[in-house]
Amino acid sequence: MPHYLSDEELKRTAPAEVASFRSPVPTQIVSNGEFNPLPQTREQQRVEARIKELADDLGGRHGMNRRQFLASSAGMAAAFLAMNEVFGPIFDVSRAEAANPDVAAQRASMLAGQFIFDDQTHFVRDDFKQEGLLGLAQYAKQHWNPALWGEKTLARFKLENYLKEIFVDSDTKVALLSGAPFDDQTWDLLSNDQIAMARDSINKIADSRRLLGHAVFTPKRQGWMNEVDRAISTLKPDSWKGYTIGDPLFPSKMGSYWRLDDQKLMYPFYEKIVKAGITTVCIHKGLLPIDYEKSWPGVWEYNTVWDVGQAAKDWPQVNFVIYHAALRTFLETPDAALAEFDQTGRIKWATDLAEIPAKYGVTNVYGELGTAFANSAVANPRFAAAFIGTLVRGMGADHVVWGSDSVWYGSPQWQIEALRRLEIPADMQKKHSFAPLGPADGLVKSAIFGGNSTRLYKLDMRSAQGTITRDKIAAIKAEYVAMGGTRSNTRYGYVHRPTA
Repeated sequence: MPHYLSDEELKRTAPAEVASFRSPVPTQIVSNGEFNPLPQTREQQRVEARIKELADDLGGRHGMNRRQFLASSAGMAAAFLAMNEVFGPIFDVSRAEAANPDVAAQRASMLAGQFIFDDQTHFVRDDFKQEGLLGLAQYAKQHWNPALWGEKTLARFKLENYLKEIFVDSDTKVALLSGAPFDDQTWDLLSNDQIAMARDSINKIADSRRLLGHAVFTPKRQGWMNEVDRAISTLKPDSWKGYTIGDPLFPSKMGSYWRLDDQKLMYPFYEKIVKAGITTVCIHKGLLPIDYEKSWPGVWEYNTVWDVGQAAKDWPQVNFVIYHAALRTFLETPDAALAEFDQTGRIKWATDLAEIPAKYGVTNVYGELGTAFANSAVANPRFAAAFIGTLVRGMGADHVVWGSDSVWYGSPQWQIEALRRLEIPADMQKKHSFAPLGPADGLVKSAIFGGNSTRLYKLDMRSAQGTITRDKIAAIKAEYVAMGGTRSNTRYGYVHRPTA
């Protein structure tokens, strides 16, 4: 798992696998390593306490212990009920769902067939050697609990667990497998060849198109256009992944950062991919640490959207999918970030992204929700509503795409449920001219969950849905559920270490 965190910052964190309460919905921010996680807020402590109360009360009525109840659909409903009690009625949930497992199971069954296309997922290769990159397990063994960690802990980040968390423990139907570039290439999570091999192998086993894959492109690296040519001719990626900031771990000493609108560097690339017919380009933006101006001097601007509009205008044939919707992860208190939005109507860098279609007259820019939505929903769901509302208002519901950034956060089912249940509060709708998001399977959320990405990737949703329901992964999931399999509610990442 890549991380920006220094050794000093890591000392202030703990492993989410063991330090965080295994709630259906996380009760504190879990970092994927790209930012320093906030301490658990007072509101999150209240949510956690209330979830435990509900689990012990309601679970006991049905002969379930706390863990069994929280792994059920009723337990998921109870978590959102607790969040509503603390943050206000933002999520669509009833006490009947939490109190009656049959009611919750009926709702879950009705939505289980919804087409969910996860536009950002990860796992790591089996021979990964860089302990610093996967530092969670190794760092935990050295600094937190030497007796707890063994060599097999790395399995949680690898293919077998990825398949379980993504396709068995959630309603995800299709996923896009991604990677990341590093100046030191031995730190790569997966090579382009390994991404393509995983995609082809899983689809062959499943006998359906379950997994799509990126090819990571690295402008400024010697021979990078030759790698693009090779990917086009040999690997045939479904889309491209790039990091304008260069190395995502540290400010690049090699100057590997770049701009999307660099005519000399990037426009030959666009010409090449347009000719090849692989025209979706996914770009990492946002998610910088709180001291980004100090810790990333002269580089942080490359993680803003300053270069998106002109490139999109010059290349209408190319679709630019901006990962994390460029949200500059607010490491201030969520309440302060929300107050800033209430006063100014703006969310740092995400609003800039949402304004690009109108400002540049383009229709080929999309916002992806990975990590940004997950942490917003956990830190302050009202802020999550403002974030989604900003994107939908500016870009249109047909230009926002679902992504979970899993497997770092465990099964993405809690994120799926959060968006299904999320509604923008009436006062926020009125003040900021936001339209309601509507029901879980309504037009807006169905477009975000799957419709928009199926269009980008030229999937026939009806045909794909039919094939997927009959494939081998569906059969494995059905057998797993029939045998009593449930979500583990485990997160993989960093949480802020509790203080006395």
